[in-house]
Amino acid sequence: MQKKGKIILGIDPGTLFMGYAVIEVQNDKIQYKDMNVLRMSGKKSNHERLFHIHQKINQLISLHQPAEFAIEAPFYGKNVQSMLKLGRAQGVAIAAAMQAGLPVFEYSPKKIKQSVTGNGNADKMQIWKMLQQTLNITDTPDYFDATDALAIAVCHHYQSKLPLPVVSKSKKKSSAWDDFIKLNPERLKK
Repeated sequence: MQKKGKIILGIDPGTLFMGYAVIEVQNDKIQYKDMNVLRMSGKKSNHERLFHIHQKINQLISLHQPAEFAIEAPFYGKNVQSMLKLGRAQGVAIAAAMQAGLPVFEYSPKKIKQSVTGNGNADKMQIWKMLQQTLNITDTPDYFDATDALAIAVCHHYQSKLPLPVVSKSKKKSSAWDDFIKLNPERLKK
């Protein structure tokens, strides 16, 4: 019987579409397990949608038994009401994970993009193409919320294996790509 690897649940919070993805990491190899979205009707009240988010997170935790929970941190937008709704969705998801005893990790959108593509300004299609190549995924999901959740889970794996940064007094500049290659040598194709 093969030993089970570490399961990571990634969540892209939202009140109409909540993306979720599950990966398994064993011997530093990432295996894609599940990815989809929870679609919620805009006709339902905010409270009903939050309840559905809580239920879905509990269901995913029960089904996949993750060891860690990674979620995208809210980012400042122009619309304050949207920001408040997103924060509530994130809070409910985090509460469900904590209720299940999972450690919770938050990542900014820029950190997620940087971890997956090496470019903190990558667009959703660039992120998805990198994930497809890295994880050997051929199918394309219907919503980028699902692929965003997968990027969050993969970002968490990459971040959790990084050593603590070493403070250097060198003033030599390096590019983001140089740093990315140093931090991810296994992703370099030869």
